[in-house]
Amino acid sequence: MTQYGFYFDSTRCTGCRTCEMACKDYKDLPETTAFRKVYDYEGGTWAPSTDGAYTSDAFAYHVSLACNHCDQPKCLAACPQGAIAKDGKTGIVSIDEGKCIGSGTCVEACPYNVPVLDKESKKGLKCDGCAARTAEGTKPVCVEACPLRALDFGDIEELRAAHGTTAGIAPMPSPDETHPNIVIKECAAAKAPGDKTGTIANEKEVTGVPA
Repeated sequence: MTQYGFYFDSTRCTGCRTCEMACKDYKDLPETTAFRKVYDYEGGTWAPSTDGAYTSDAFAYHVSLACNHCDQPKCLAACPQGAIAKDGKTGIVSIDEGKCIGSGTCVEACPYNVPVLDKESKKGLKCDGCAARTAEGTKPVCVEACPLRALDFGDIEELRAAHGTTAGIAPMPSPDETHPNIVIKECAAAKAPGDKTGTIANEKEVTGVPA
């Protein structure tokens, strides 16, 4: 089996959200639904020095996240209908809408805030790694749309060999929770998962999507 995953270069991401918009357009998603979300993580303080001047350790960076197609997906484990499966050939985690009863347990279980519950269909929806495109040898639309080339997609072992093994930065949870298939290049400001010195500046945008 080839396990596919994403690469995200936080040194390149400017938070423009082109990846998010391209996904919404390709998947024909409504305004309130997003499969890829860009988090703005910010923090820092000002402190006075003895000469009356102030110094700051302020920081800000962006994190673009979609489904990480985890080795131990909590959404899959939580689904009461067996509607979520991990493909045996690609490792992609997807939802079978025919089996889904809209319980929303996947939405509650995912620590990455990935699945959403569609209000009209009452079905769970999520990123499938653009399975139709990748089956034809094409990258997911979010990867191709990024103007700064901050995203890539492919065999996770090849991505790790090329870019390292970092699989989480704040505000992401610890990778030990689900063993996500993502590789991240950390920017200079990046904080470790679980960091409490910063906050998600656009929390309403990324977590306020109706589910």
